[in-house]
Amino acid sequence: MSRRCELTGKGPMSGFNSSHANNKTKRRYLPNLQDVTLQSEILNRGIKLRISAAALRSVDHRGGLDAFLAKAKDEELSANALKLKKEISKAQAAAA
Repeated sequence: MSRRCELTGKGPMSGFNSSHANNKTKRRYLPNLQDVTLQSEILNRGIKLRISAAALRSVDHRGGLDAFLAKAKDEELSANALKLKKEISKAQAAAA
């Protein structure tokens, strides 16, 4: 399982640990990924995703998963999330 957020594309970063003597050692900063089930109002079902805590706040801020995916850029989304975005847009078009 990759350490990458499915909605924002946030992944590991690298940096240094710095001791009191200012010795530097390489380290990795991993994103705070959570396994969550988000409800889609249009599809009437829950979708399991592995997203960062910051992405979860963004989904809440934008008004739910459907609104978040409508505004999201395709390059940032994972293959699973991109498929979900297309499925939601088809359901919206059929409902209208």
